[in-house]
Amino acid sequence: MRCFPHRVREYRSPERPFTRLALIASGLLISLAGRAAPAPVVIWEGRTMGTFYTVQLAGVAPGDRRLAELRTAVDRRLDEINRCLSHYLPDSELSRFNAAASTVPVKVSAELARVLRHALELHRRSDGAFDPALGRLINLWGFGPEPRSQQQAPADAEIAAARRQGGARHLRVTPQDELQKDIPGLQLNLGALGKGYGADEIARVLRERGFTNALISVCGETVACGMRAAGQPWQVGVERPRYARDSYGAKIGAVVPLAGGALSTSGDAHNFFRDERGRIYAHILDPATGRPVQHNLASVTVVAANGLIADGLATALYVMGPERGLHWVEQQRDVAALFIVREEADRFRFIASARFPPFRKLE
Repeated sequence: MRCFPHRVREYRSPERPFTRLALIASGLLISLAGRAAPAPVVIWEGRTMGTFYTVQLAGVAPGDRRLAELRTAVDRRLDEINRCLSHYLPDSELSRFNAAASTVPVKVSAELARVLRHALELHRRSDGAFDPALGRLINLWGFGPEPRSQQQAPADAEIAAARRQGGARHLRVTPQDELQKDIPGLQLNLGALGKGYGADEIARVLRERGFTNALISVCGETVACGMRAAGQPWQVGVERPRYARDSYGAKIGAVVPLAGGALSTSGDAHNFFRDERGRIYAHILDPATGRPVQHNLASVTVVAANGLIADGLATALYVMGPERGLHWVEQQRDVAALFIVREEADRFRFIASARFPPFRKLE
């Protein structure tokens, strides 16, 4: 799996130092609120899914002998996830299913079956706003493994043909962990779940080895374990959306406290193309039209129990848009969302659901 650069960044105020295990190349930084001296934080960064992941451990000495083995275990687990869920690796379990033209049920790993059951349940709960079976459409628009050679929208006939080759209604997961598609050409894309799931699994590896206070980010999909320090949550910065191919130097629009749970953001600002008339097409497709979402929602940030839930819901709510999305999330007991609506090129309105954590808006 791959993703474009970070949409969510851990926030660090300039006066708060921390201890590094390795230099951070991606600019993912953290901070404490308040003026108490912070506990040590060890940070390392690695590569996965075509991007960076970052692990930050609170209260751990840089010389702790467990850290080398811990990093090895994390990298090993991320490699396993890629070999299972990646639509970029041609020999991954997902890619092999995509390449198969048969409609006969295929036995898959318990891990792939579990993630796809979650995807299909989210498809149902969101009334189709989330759809894991849009692989052909995503590839057609140039947001898959092979970018489009021309920066222009596909023809209507191409979109219609790709729509006929996809859709979660044509996929099922049996109780025996088998996948079955009733359209031979159907292809899955789990890019809207893989990073959040990866962050969850890093957190699990840390907890199994006794590291209970950590902040994990995979391409900005963030999972918090415990606290940054006694009684002080981690502080996660949400970018103010701007159209750019990377997030270096991006302004932070809001700072959200996170002590346990996960935070994920979806938006239009980093993975897009402009056609010859200057019209912007972002990478999140509306399953109802087969086209990039067209509304004034710049991004939506979700706080949920884990990264798998938050990652998928951020995409679903972005597809819904600010009005429908806010109405939907207010009916849920276990999630909350912050919608950033683009009113002008660099002017935004922040709309938080009732259960969203108290956040600090930055000008």
